[in-house]
Amino acid sequence: MGWMGANLWVALTADSLPFDWPARAGRSVAEHLVDVNLGLVQVLLLIGVVALLTRNRTIPDVAARAPGRALAMRETLVLLGYGVGGLVGAYVLARAFGWHAFGWHVAGSIFGTHAHVEPAEVVTWAGYNLVVYAVLPLLYFRRRYTAEALGLRSSDRRNDLLVVAVVLVLETGFQVLAAQPQLGAGSPGSLLLGAAVTFVVSFAGAVLPAMVFIYAILVPRYLALTGSATTTVILGGLTYAGMHVGDAWAVFTDPRGAALSVAFLLFTYVGPGMVKTYLTLRTGNAWVHVWAYHAFAPHTLLDSSHIAGVFRIR
Repeated sequence: MGWMGANLWVALTADSLPFDWPARAGRSVAEHLVDVNLGLVQVLLLIGVVALLTRNRTIPDVAARAPGRALAMRETLVLLGYGVGGLVGAYVLARAFGWHAFGWHVAGSIFGTHAHVEPAEVVTWAGYNLVVYAVLPLLYFRRRYTAEALGLRSSDRRNDLLVVAVVLVLETGFQVLAAQPQLGAGSPGSLLLGAAVTFVVSFAGAVLPAMVFIYAILVPRYLALTGSATTTVILGGLTYAGMHVGDAWAVFTDPRGAALSVAFLLFTYVGPGMVKTYLTLRTGNAWVHVWAYHAFAPHTLLDSSHIAGVFRIR
């Protein structure tokens, strides 16, 4: 109902969007809404495919990896508060250097940007997110929980590889058809270098932070607290969307822009966050979504041209 209500509100009240989205330029509000709803359909289809691929395996008891209910609740609340603090710290750091706001995507990721992005900005963004959302939480929780409890070890490598291969092919095909990524016009060597730099930067600044903070640590606690895989999938999607609130394209300088930003943050990130959560629940392996649905597609596929431009790779 919330999704339908947000669609209806945007359709009835917005004649344009205030976002710097050159990769989506020339599209009407109605076309943007069609895009996000087709994206939700694709998300549901992928979830169905994963259910089919994992139907014959022993589904890991992810909830059992969390501590007792009282401790799980305390850890969850502390983690969510820590995440909010991390977003505030990222905003302060970025503004101190006169850069774009730091979210879980660097400025220009996926949607492009007309603004100039400095290499130092990208490197600092990646380093900050890596340390705050991946290194520090992992150091803390790894001392208290095993690699299996954090979903860092596979219980069925063959099935995990099958899921990764099928989902990666499907997601790559969807991104090519829907987003029509521009790989640039450089030499094969420069294209390869640009893709490699993009992979490293996005892996540090977006992929590992999401994997550790949400899927290795929070998801088992969500499941233990709710007892519902469906609710956990939705909470995983909402958390993933919430951690992108600092993305540079979002506009919070006026009420209309803020409302549209919240709506499109949800439209853009809840679905992918749900797929990542479902992949984690069905395989018990937080690494599966990294390779199947994050590191290569969409980031390396969609962002290589942008990152190559930032680092002047020709």
